[in-house]
Amino acid sequence: MSEHQHGSMDITQHERAFAGFLRISTRVTIVIIAALVFLAIFNS
Repeated sequence: MSEHQHGSMDITQHERAFAGFLRISTRVTIVIIAALVFLAIFNS
């Protein structure tokens, strides 16, 4: 078994997936906050 070289793994796909996760999470959070504000304004 070969020795592990710290920092030698290609993580570009991991970084892209994490960036996508953050983007979706941010958009969902904004939609939820907007829905709560809408409900608060119109007292539904």
